Amino acid sequence: MTSSLTASPRAASAARGGARRRIPVAPYLFLAPGVILFGATILYPITQAVQMSFFDWKIVGSAASEFLGLDNYVRAFQDEQFWLSFGNTVFYLAATIFPQIMLGLLVALLLHAHSPARPLFRVLYYLPVVTSWVVVSLLFRFLFADAGLVNFVLGDLFHLTDGSTSWLADRWTGMIAISALGIWKGVGWSMMIFLAALQGVPRTLEEAALVDGANAVQRFRAVTVPAIRAALAFVTIMLVIGGFNVFISVYLMTGGGPAGETDVLLTYMYYQAFGNLDFGYGAAIAVILTLLVFALSVLQLRLFRDRDGAGVAG
Repeated sequence: MTSSLTASPRAASAARGGARRRIPVAPYLFLAPGVILFGATILYPITQAVQMSFFDWKIVGSAASEFLGLDNYVRAFQDEQFWLSFGNTVFYLAATIFPQIMLGLLVALLLHAHSPARPLFRVLYYLPVVTSWVVVSLLFRFLFADAGLVNFVLGDLFHLTDGSTSWLADRWTGMIAISALGIWKGVGWSMMIFLAALQGVPRTLEEAALVDGANAVQRFRAVTVPAIRAALAFVTIMLVIGGFNVFISVYLMTGGGPAGETDVLLTYMYYQAFGNLDFGYGAAIAVILTLLVFALSVLQLRLFRDRDGAGVAG
């Protein structure tokens, strides 16, 4: 009798242990559609692009794709047009990232003040962000046309130019026009991120700085900037990624012309893959661009973390 009573608790404990070790199925069933979709639309194309970059890839089913090894990558680093496209991409990054950050932060600071019209201005500044890239690219193409509004304003109204500048027919003026579109469209996004970050700045710190006699600039440097450092890092990283992915504005405003002078990395990759049907070389450019963006993102994250650590240590 005693042994049976002793065995019952052991059996119950074993049953409870088995129940605890049972793997729940429901969470994995909910995750499965997303994982399958991610694998089919992201992972598979990436692995396919990496594979294609090692071949002279043929799209005809009966044609054999010749294995080239690293030849497509060597070709890219020896290609003058590749480096010109890379230079244009770097120019776009340099011309758009800093203005988007500064203007976005400035607008966010202005809208952070309490005003009855604040919701209206938020919508107006954010409107370019949700506007189609195709629409605004075509709009800016007409604005910077030879007989467009920009030449009219600069030439006929302010007499800063002779009014006959062919903005989209030259490398640097074309890149300026494309960069102007990038800044105009991206300021609203930066503004919204900074505005959300500013709402998280502790009010007590601002009041303490004000009591200590700090002026507006000193409060901004000592209180606001450290409090929004994470948002600043996020905006910078995302703008760098977005700058390397610029495509639609270049494709629709200049088409990479004249003679490829305004090509960026993505448009050059596109023309190689879908214009010249050189899919292996286009895939190699895509892989190089992906690795470059990944490396820069990791570097920026480490730089911001190091600064945060130095600030805490100081």
